[in-house]
Amino acid sequence: MPSDRMLEGLPPELLGVFKPGGVIDRARLLELPVLLMPETGDTSQQQVARVGTVSSVRSTGRDFLYSFVPNPRVPPIPSDKIVAAAEGLGLSNWDFQRTRWTIREADLFQALLESATPSSPSPTVFTLPTGPADPRRVAAMMPFGAEFSPVWDAIKAAADDGGWTCQRADDIWEHSAIIDDVVSLIWRSKVVVCDLTRRNANVFYEAGIAHALGREVVLVTQSPDDVPFDLKHLRYIVYLNNTEGLAKLRSDLFSRLSTLMARLRWQPLGPQLRNATWVLRIIVWS
Repeated sequence: MPSDRMLEGLPPELLGVFKPGGVIDRARLLELPVLLMPETGDTSQQQVARVGTVSSVRSTGRDFLYSFVPNPRVPPIPSDKIVAAAEGLGLSNWDFQRTRWTIREADLFQALLESATPSSPSPTVFTLPTGPADPRRVAAMMPFGAEFSPVWDAIKAAADDGGWTCQRADDIWEHSAIIDDVVSLIWRSKVVVCDLTRRNANVFYEAGIAHALGREVVLVTQSPDDVPFDLKHLRYIVYLNNTEGLAKLRSDLFSRLSTLMARLRWQPLGPQLRNATWVLRIIVWS
């Protein structure tokens, strides 16, 4: 890869993360998943892309040499499917015509899964959104009311501690039907926190939607008796709605969110990187 094509097209805030002081942070690059594909346009043969990782990068003067390791569990993907998934991957037409190593904000696996799935559920009560989930977003499903305001503050504080965005359905108004806003928030979130306190029917319904959509769900409650039989086999956080109990909820929830985000390859941002964008890596190679 020519040196002038390495990390080409990155905004200044990302250059500060991946190329601080003008020096490429190779260790940080190696942490990210990779999509390797040729430039499009050659119709003489079927072109394919591979998903994997880069195991090493070294400079040879004007060029960089890297070792790409394909993921054996992900078969070669026809390039036209990548083009079809361009919006979800954050790619433009120029990305398919330019040989370079660049970075885009997207969930690589979620975007490819959605584009490669020939059919999807078609609910009749609400509409499923499109597009990838936000890898830093947490949704909170919980009862409303003044007595739950301190609980919401604790949940939001736990997310803030990790640099993640946390929202409730009443934070957004994008559709005429509130259920569509609820589903949209769940869809766009990587983790959904569900407070089962007082056996709220809406929260039970929303937890079921989150499970069905494959989101990571964290259950919390003020009483184990409020956890329904079908969810008893799942671990949950018990808290008290007082100063000490809410402080513990914040701590326990942050710990669980950190574990889930690490599993999803998204680490908590340190204070100096709170405004940075965590992205996947796209390599276009001819």
